[in-house]
Amino acid sequence: MVELRSSAHAVFRIHLHVVFVTKYRCKVLTQAMLEVMRSVLERVLAANRSVLIGFDGEPDHVHLLIDLQPDNNLSNLVSFLKSASSRILRQQFGELRRTGEKQSSGTILNPVAVHP
Repeated sequence: MVELRSSAHAVFRIHLHVVFVTKYRCKVLTQAMLEVMRSVLERVLAANRSVLIGFDGEPDHVHLLIDLQPDNNLSNLVSFLKSASSRILRQQFGELRRTGEKQSSGTILNPVAVHP
């Protein structure tokens, strides 16, 4: 049975597949970083009335499967996810700040694919 969500005037099921990659595909993400990232992403999504239903990561990229609330602005949501996870990871894992000159733009993760 397909689980549907509802709001005041709609019934919906919107799944969104998002892939974030590290800058220059550097292999910097550890298992501990992925666990922290998952909790940060879950909090950001909960604040936006969406749910993280799938998460998998490698040292250079992360896949997210999101059950999306239809009234979310997709570009803002992806921006919130990217900035919150990058900020928290940099605070908790100082070695991310020392990955070289390539990290000068200030972001760890870049979205490469968003598929509804």
